[in-house]
Amino acid sequence: MSEFVRFVNHGASLITSSIVQQVMRQLPVWKAEFAQINAPSFPHLVDQLEFLADVVEDCYEGVYKDMPYFALAESVFALMYAHKKVDIIPDTILQIGRADDSSVVRAVLIQNEAAFQKYAKANQFDWDKVTSNP
Repeated sequence: MSEFVRFVNHGASLITSSIVQQVMRQLPVWKAEFAQINAPSFPHLVDQLEFLADVVEDCYEGVYKDMPYFALAESVFALMYAHKKVDIIPDTILQIGRADDSSVVRAVLIQNEAAFQKYAKANQFDWDKVTSNP
């Protein structure tokens, strides 16, 4: 198991309903922030973050009820991680600053691919736009 997968699994194991509520309050601002990411080395990162944000919103609001809780917790963790300004690789470093964010997001997408594909299909969302193998 890769170090990023272990890191994501551990981070997700610490997500509580209180943390999900806090993230939901911040999510509109974060979505606008994510839309401004300029990371040519990671061209799918913005779409992947928007997808995870939609998953979290739909699950929290009860619009979608078939997401496994651990997939939801991992999604919340990935969004929190991508929002952080100080992380493993500072986002300000050109070319590689978003490599760790992308790795965390991809670990979440890969581990929960079946659940996310089901969600995408139920919401007429183009899974190929965010797939872990774009």
